[in-house]
Amino acid sequence: EEERRAQSGKASWRRCAFNKALKWGRAIICLIRGRMFQARGRMWVRGRRMAQKEKELCIGRKKFNMDPIKGIQYLIDHKLLSSKMEDIAEFLYKGEGLNKTAIGDYLGERDPLNLQVLQAFVELHQFSNLNLVQALRQFLWSFRLPGEAQKIDRMMEAFATRYCVCNPGVFQSTDTCYVLSFSVIMLNTSLHNPNVRDKPPFERFVSMNRGINEGGDLPEELLKNLFESIKSEPFSIPEDDGNDLTHTFFNPDLEGWLLKLGGRVKTWKRRWFILTDNCLYYFEFTTDKEPRGIIPLENLSVQKAEDPKKPYCLELFNPNCKGQKIKACKTDGDGKVVEGKHQSYKISASSSEERDQWIKAIRASITRVPFFDLVSARKKKIASKQ
Repeated sequence: EEERRAQSGKASWRRCAFNKALKWGRAIICLIRGRMFQARGRMWVRGRRMAQKEKELCIGRKKFNMDPIKGIQYLIDHKLLSSKMEDIAEFLYKGEGLNKTAIGDYLGERDPLNLQVLQAFVELHQFSNLNLVQALRQFLWSFRLPGEAQKIDRMMEAFATRYCVCNPGVFQSTDTCYVLSFSVIMLNTSLHNPNVRDKPPFERFVSMNRGINEGGDLPEELLKNLFESIKSEPFSIPEDDGNDLTHTFFNPDLEGWLLKLGGRVKTWKRRWFILTDNCLYYFEFTTDKEPRGIIPLENLSVQKAEDPKKPYCLELFNPNCKGQKIKACKTDGDGKVVEGKHQSYKISASSSEERDQWIKAIRASITRVPFFDLVSARKKKIASKQ
């Protein structure tokens, strides 16, 4: 009887222990499940936040490509970018999803923050042990050089200073580096632009740069290496993505319907014209993404013109190269880009007021290539030190 009671007690103890273990097991399982649900909830929230952040970052990049100042401010306001100049410079230097034309526009502004960002941006470039052409290739690939002379001057001044810091002793002063950099850029254009027929020989390149090293001449071997490097491989100009045209046409100087006289077939055709960035673009329809033609306005002139059928005409022409075709391009019927055939462009407005408005806007937009003036001014500065 005692043995039976002992066995019964052991069985009861086992059942009690089992039930307690079962309860503990269930509690642990519930706890684990609760923790898993909490972890999943946190992961879901974190994923939502990351998705929202990525969405806002994408919006910020698009805003930057359309308007660099507003884009940077949007990113700062949404805590996607700090307002420190070093952080903004690094954001532009990495350039992920950014339009390089917009980067150049931002870096070229003269506001205090932009000037500080430009300095920090240039300092991210490492030019040590690179010759001048190699350094220029790296620098000019990180953005697109803007068209305004003052912006170009500030950016190339910053480049020259940085290059001389990284390569002490190569040049007597930053002015020497500045002038030679422009000479190399102009040499690149002269050697590789198909519209330039007279290709400069090495001797002309040497002559262009006499006396720029604080009154002395640069070593001929140095100039020879730079000349051969550019001759064998032109600068690679960064091409922006499809947002580039949107950026270009977003805030034009003037736009509207005008009539254009054909170059080969003398018929008038209605075209939508957009004036921006020292170029005149024309489209068949306002909804077209690509222009039918592009007329760069560098070194051109505009004036009122007479026509027996169209009373309100204006004419674009090259005052220095009369009788030669204007450097322009258009798309033909097959969609191929071909060279324009105009020695001058005759365009008709719908009223005298509209014609005068276009003439005024085009004259304000027409500009000479600024490099020559910048180099000339810096050479005078070097000469004044002697």
